Amino acid sequence: MGTPDSTSTPFWGPDFASLQHADPEIAEVVSGELAGQREGLRLIAGENFASSAVLAALGSTLANKYAEGYPGRRHHGGCAQADRAEELAARRARELFGADHANVQPHSGSAANLAAYAAVLVPGDTILAMSLPHGGHLTHGSRVNYSGRWFDTVAYGVREGDERIDYEQVEALALAHRPRLIVCGATAYPRLVDFAAFRQIADRVGAYLLVDAAHIVGLVAGQAVPSPVPYADIVTGTTHKVLRGPPGGMILCRAALAERIDRAVYPFTQGGPHMHAVAAKAVALREAATPAYRAYTRQVIANAHTLTQGLQAEGMRAVSGGTDTHLALLDLRGIGVSGHDAERRCERAGITLNRNAVPFDPVKPTIASGIRVGTAAVTTQGMTEGDLKEIAVLIGRAVREDDDATARGVRAAVAELVSTHPAYPRG
Repeated sequence: MGTPDSTSTPFWGPDFASLQHADPEIAEVVSGELAGQREGLRLIAGENFASSAVLAALGSTLANKYAEGYPGRRHHGGCAQADRAEELAARRARELFGADHANVQPHSGSAANLAAYAAVLVPGDTILAMSLPHGGHLTHGSRVNYSGRWFDTVAYGVREGDERIDYEQVEALALAHRPRLIVCGATAYPRLVDFAAFRQIADRVGAYLLVDAAHIVGLVAGQAVPSPVPYADIVTGTTHKVLRGPPGGMILCRAALAERIDRAVYPFTQGGPHMHAVAAKAVALREAATPAYRAYTRQVIANAHTLTQGLQAEGMRAVSGGTDTHLALLDLRGIGVSGHDAERRCERAGITLNRNAVPFDPVKPTIASGIRVGTAAVTTQGMTEGDLKEIAVLIGRAVREDDDATARGVRAAVAELVSTHPAYPRG
């Protein structure tokens, strides 16, 4: 596992001096963000540290190339290198996940979902997806999102007793509403999803099955959790988060849907791909095919277990009783602190995490009763179970005690911890 960068070359490459000269204000922003990533604890479930190789591709001259279309079928000349980069990324994705087809052009996970919907749905079709307040995503039918405005969305959720997906409810809703598409996958659900159960339900009502694997796709790549690919018609994912690549999306699908997926990405929902990002995706996918990456993903989950247990010892209730993945959701009502206040207090103390609604939350999402934590980034830094036990104690102190002295003390302890596990070590 370890840090993704052990070289002496600054991660921004040799041209940072030119940025400082051309735009000192943005250079200051870049330097400030690097300092923040080096000096604090990053526990946002969707964040990680990309390697220098990924960042080099992302900052490369491929950013200058417009490559609208697909390899061998571009609408502009001079695309030989762009074709090669995309072919490498798509092949690596197919091989890594055992998929029939991969499209690596989507600009984000949300863009990947939009294209997946466009491939198999028309406006007015019915989709069955996880409720946003129970852990789903905006693109799973929220009324403030295109998915909730263009499609007739029916939402399933978790049981109130154990906060696990209610598969009986999913089946009953599917039989009652006969959706064209069933979506599974979540942004704040710490447990594994039973893809086989969803496949059976989809087959029973003649629906397509889409797995939004944005949060777990990196764990799937590392063989740390079961793969949705054998069960789903379409799998969407992001290339950052646990996968440790550049911000972006990708789509995996069965061979029968390959042409429809490609047309839905381009020309239906996107124009030219970001070729520098596509190349960076290829680098990340190659890194994810290594034994070191597989060990990393196992450690991510072990660290998540340890952190969750430690936070429970600090009086924070783990939603669903724990986690099977890289993330955990903690209910803070037992200690009388809102998610909003916990997020603010932790940030003062050098710990970045996010407030998050818990299932059946009685307060509005901007306040929230819980927090969400993830262990992908700290594991990339080389931290293991002993470090995560310490982090849990530090979070407990920061959340319970809203005063400057505590914040300073926790921040000092954070600085000492990250000094022994640096992100982007100084050369």
